[in-house]
Amino acid sequence: MANGSPKHHHQLEAKRKRLTWIAGVSGLCVLFYVLGAWQHSSPLSNLTQSITKADCDVSNHAAVSYNPPSSSSSLALDFDSHHQSQINNTASVNEIPPCDMSFSEYTPCQDTQRGRKFDRSMLKYRERHCPAKDELLLCLIPAPPKYKTPFKWPQSRDYAWYDNIPHKELSIEKAVQNWIQVEGDRFRFPGGGTMFPRGADAYIDDINELIPLTDGSIRTAIDTGCGVASLGAYLLKRDIISMSFAPRDTHEAQVWFALERGVPAMIGIMASQRLPYPARAFDMAHCSRCLIPWHKNDGMYLIEVDRVLRPGGYWILSGPPIHWKKHWRGWERTQEDLKQEQDAIEAVAKRLCWKKVVEKNDLSVWQKPLNHIDCIASRKTYKTPHICKSDNPDAGWYKEMEVCITPLPEVSSSDEVAGGAVDKWPARAFATPPRIRSGSIPGMTADKFKEDIVLWKDRLTHYKHIISPLIKGRYRNILDMNAQLGGFAAALAKYPVWVMNVVPANSNPDTLGVIYERGFIGTYQDWCEAVSTYPRTYDLIHASGVFSIYQDRCDITHILLEMDRILRPEGTVIFRDTVEVLVKIQTITNGMRWKSQIMDHESGPFNPEKILVAVKTYWTGETKQKQK
Repeated sequence: MANGSPKHHHQLEAKRKRLTWIAGVSGLCVLFYVLGAWQHSSPLSNLTQSITKADCDVSNHAAVSYNPPSSSSSLALDFDSHHQSQINNTASVNEIPPCDMSFSEYTPCQDTQRGRKFDRSMLKYRERHCPAKDELLLCLIPAPPKYKTPFKWPQSRDYAWYDNIPHKELSIEKAVQNWIQVEGDRFRFPGGGTMFPRGADAYIDDINELIPLTDGSIRTAIDTGCGVASLGAYLLKRDIISMSFAPRDTHEAQVWFALERGVPAMIGIMASQRLPYPARAFDMAHCSRCLIPWHKNDGMYLIEVDRVLRPGGYWILSGPPIHWKKHWRGWERTQEDLKQEQDAIEAVAKRLCWKKVVEKNDLSVWQKPLNHIDCIASRKTYKTPHICKSDNPDAGWYKEMEVCITPLPEVSSSDEVAGGAVDKWPARAFATPPRIRSGSIPGMTADKFKEDIVLWKDRLTHYKHIISPLIKGRYRNILDMNAQLGGFAAALAKYPVWVMNVVPANSNPDTLGVIYERGFIGTYQDWCEAVSTYPRTYDLIHASGVFSIYQDRCDITHILLEMDRILRPEGTVIFRDTVEVLVKIQTITNGMRWKSQIMDHESGPFNPEKILVAVKTYWTGETKQKQK
């Protein structure tokens, strides 16, 4: 066929049209991209105001109903982002209503009315008993009228607003012991306790004369039956972080006061189930008249303390029966009864292979062995308790206690620390943890651990850019919902904050033991259930990958409502997840009186993981009108 045929000219014309169409579409794409980048370069002023507003005078808050902040502060945040999702902006928002004010202090898994249905033996009725699906609330827990932003640390250690926790019972019941006092519109915490009338500071100094509290060798502590956690509050001065816990019982709101003070604490009890912590977690355990029957149930509670104590860790006991010859009349018990109790405790400790370090005045101290070489040999003499067989020592989520000694990792010599020694604080935070050095964490090496440290240093730098109050005292109580290796807590270690590191229950690998080896604290938690804490106890919540894990396990709306329950008014949440998951989250939180914005990953717009920063606006429940 000839080159100049009409058919050939028609083909050339068609090609030219296609090329012109492609060029036009490409040009439009470039134009829209540039326009989009320009449009999104301005900061989200309302979200900035929400985050910074909490630094303002608390008297500006309205007392009743929904009242989002309206004025900005001098702490301007840069929310510039070059890649934001605008998906479903026009979708209808399902507004979630506030709950009745009667739910203002609701703790779903420690509800006193539900607890009454359960067995009272061994105090099982005070353990976690969570609501069934048809009992879950679909409403927002209201703050009390006149709720105020808590005092900043360190002032919060000594003061809390009465309107935030309107309970005076402890100030009356424990008046002589100086737990808490009411002064006008606030509570004051003098630092007293049942067994330390001179104050927690002096009491800790007494302990320091017996064991080393200030050389960095003791970093993590557990305080059983903590009261308002004055011991934990004053241990922080010595760079010791304590996991304080107590039940929700007749001492109303004691753990709540601890958290309002900015001191780590949880609702918890030693009953029939293991504590929600891994084995070999704490350098020190403490009980000051905590009312735990250590000598009963074949010593089961002391055996549980042994499980969570690190090799070489200390157990400190004050109060009955210690120093009974002096106190027996005040305790309204017979000398014979108290002597029998102390003898029984001494016997259990001996069978656990603990060494009695010292007993001086009101304090008695025991030490767990560095390893079990001699303890295994002693089973020929002590038949009970025996060494546990095939058991996961770290299992601490709804796991029944057992009357057997949790075995320590094997060692080659009697002076070797089972599981490996940890560095002294603060080097401990960044030294490779023993569990990683030994290869106990699948897929994790020392090199990967060092990479994780760098990763979280970069992430914190990014967070400080988008949330400047993060390091300026705005936040104190922080919850990391999926803490992994504790990198976020480690990056924050030099700031006046503390982090409750959560490892989702039944995670594989289980990294909570690593977090404790680094000198931080945390707990196991199934996020399909409520947390063992009171409402409005955290300033900032970090949720990395949590919703990708749980979106197919339970309704994420209920997870978000639980986050709202435990988040303080004007508190902040940082979500990290895929954009699809974040859009789902944002659609729900838009109906929860939260303000939020999706923004880029710290590495740039091409990373599929994005960040959603959300702020819970200030609102309170309404005062009930008295009937005429």
